[in-house]
Amino acid sequence: MFAFCTDPATLDPLRWFSCYLTNGAHFLFYQSFLVVFALLAVTAPVSLAFGFAAASASRSHILPVAWLGKLYTAMVRGVPDIVFFLFFILVLDQGIEYLRHQIACPDWTEEIRQGANFLVCPEARTPSSNAPQWVHEVYGFSLAVFTYAIVFGAFCGNVLYGAMRAVPHAQLETGAAYGMSRAQVFWRILVPQMWIYALPGLGNIWLILIKATPLLFLLGIQDIVYWARELGGSRNSVYQYPHPDWRFWYFLALLVFYLCLTRVSEIGLARLTGHLSRGQATAAGDTLRKAAT
Repeated sequence: MFAFCTDPATLDPLRWFSCYLTNGAHFLFYQSFLVVFALLAVTAPVSLAFGFAAASASRSHILPVAWLGKLYTAMVRGVPDIVFFLFFILVLDQGIEYLRHQIACPDWTEEIRQGANFLVCPEARTPSSNAPQWVHEVYGFSLAVFTYAIVFGAFCGNVLYGAMRAVPHAQLETGAAYGMSRAQVFWRILVPQMWIYALPGLGNIWLILIKATPLLFLLGIQDIVYWARELGGSRNSVYQYPHPDWRFWYFLALLVFYLCLTRVSEIGLARLTGHLSRGQATAAGDTLRKAAT
């Protein structure tokens, strides 16, 4: 904040806005955009790893493993995201505290569940009540990332399973005929070629993940939606910078932000598709070969 911001009532409109947009609350608003980028950067690879594990399990010749992979993808995809987020993160948080309670307080005699309350010993609180604020924030963010990864990992698993089935089976048989083991066929023939078939579906999941980042607000994390609502709401004399209801402008800024992020993603996905199409027996690969000649 600038030095002339001591008395907002005496400022002209330009200086008033310069002070208003650089106060502490707005810096938290700007910082919340980094939370969105961090969520995308961490959740995307973790979701892909969950999806790859689910798709590989669904192809397993061991029936219980195959059933487990298919059950995971079917169950998670069948539950609305908002219901899963609100339910799973609560179960995960209480599950962690319950396990810590059993280890740290084996002599505890009181009931853990007392009506609507979930009571564990102080040593089992996660994080502990005297932990720094950043520990609470990192813990909440980690739970959110894991929840997002579980949900979108199921969608990735379904896409990757279909992409694995799209790779021509004759190529897999050829690898086996040359003496390659099942693992070598999987890693050297199937996995390198499946990405071109999976990319359209994974691209859609990436865009849906971008659209789902405002759900952080429902998980108790102060994200960009939270701050847009707080800062855009009308202020009274209690606040240093009173103003009318500006939520329209704040949410319009979020609209522009998400549209720009989506456009950048589309450009990146198009370039990645072109790179993976080289040498592939697909329509995009044929187009690239014709253009090269």
